[in-house]
Amino acid sequence: MSGVRWLTRGVSRVFLSLALLLGGLGWASSTGVVACPFCAAPSLTLAEQLAKSDAGVLVQWVGAEKPTKESIGSTTYAIVEIARQPGKTAEAAVKKSKFDIEGAVSTEKPQGVPPKLEKGKKITLERFREGKEGDLSLLLGSLTPSGVIEWGNPLEVTEALYQYMIQAPSPETAGEKRLPYFLKFLEAADPTIAGDAYQEFANAPYKDITTLAEKLPREKLRKWIADPKTSAGRLGLYGLMLGLCGSAEDAAVMKAKIVEKSDDYRLGIDGVMGGYLLLTGDEGLELLEETKINDPKVPFSETYAARQAILFLNSYGAGKIPGERLRVSLRKLLEKRPEMADLTIGDLARMKDWQLQGRLMELYGEDAFNVPAVKRSIVRFMLASIRDVPQGGGEKTPPHVESAKQHLDTLRKRDPKLVAEAEKFFSLD
Repeated sequence: MSGVRWLTRGVSRVFLSLALLLGGLGWASSTGVVACPFCAAPSLTLAEQLAKSDAGVLVQWVGAEKPTKESIGSTTYAIVEIARQPGKTAEAAVKKSKFDIEGAVSTEKPQGVPPKLEKGKKITLERFREGKEGDLSLLLGSLTPSGVIEWGNPLEVTEALYQYMIQAPSPETAGEKRLPYFLKFLEAADPTIAGDAYQEFANAPYKDITTLAEKLPREKLRKWIADPKTSAGRLGLYGLMLGLCGSAEDAAVMKAKIVEKSDDYRLGIDGVMGGYLLLTGDEGLELLEETKINDPKVPFSETYAARQAILFLNSYGAGKIPGERLRVSLRKLLEKRPEMADLTIGDLARMKDWQLQGRLMELYGEDAFNVPAVKRSIVRFMLASIRDVPQGGGEKTPPHVESAKQHLDTLRKRDPKLVAEAEKFFSLD
């Protein structure tokens, strides 16, 4: 039996390593995040790339010279439309580069005026790029201090993609004003447009997404979540959105999605769970406990997703589910899924659930909890308890601090080396 337990723990740890890399969640990290909580990692969108460039043009492929022994070849394009005209001087380029080398201020002055971009003019880039006449590409460039435009690699585009990009609101525009533009492109036929629109939401702070609640396409979101053809990478965002604008009918669709039996890792199901909790509150939390936490046979990834949803409600739920009720769920998770104990103990420490001290002392070294990672988490829990004192001090030491000190002394006698290591690294957090 112990062999099965350790095999299960090993499989869980492989998944956990991936989850931590993707989600960036650890003991010292906060559950709060800046960008969309259930989306892919932030990356530059087309609008942001254009805004960061000094020049941008839509071009057509004209011709190319193949490489030879003496040359890497070249490709020539003709300007069709100008998306971003460089400034009249290269002064901005000097300002951007003046701290480039070890903080030293550059004294380099612009030696010339950047060329004015005009329709029909040719741009020749090094390196042979195959194409045919009329093929469209986007070129983005940066000004050098001498006023020369250094062009990046061409991005193949369609007319529709180009129009989507240049009509997009500037990244400097407030989120609640610019995000509605991207809503209608989330499931665009062009996968590049759809992917970029999704990334705009992935980059957006959660508070900006909440401002769109009345504008979100509720019926479409419900269909997308239920549709098995919907990209799994989008499921988390769609679940979150439906949680902000949905109804009881939508909650039923989300419930059906959540309770589906699956042994595979379901990307984005944590967002569906989080949105479901926003809609259903305590009732939804009971469902997650019953179907994802209490049953030890449920795949680790499903339980991990439920944990993420609970943490999301704690950070962003605005009291939809009381904090104490969320802590109850995590205590159940601690007892039912020991393979996640070190994470769960860290979660409860961030939630300042100091009444858990006694139970952790009972679990220390017991059966499935008798592993270094869990022991260190318990020690760190006590250290966090000790640190949690009122600002400005006070004459009376809080009871949880006194009890944590006593527990730490006990643990130090039992595992002096482990406690010393935990204290050392805890001080670095």
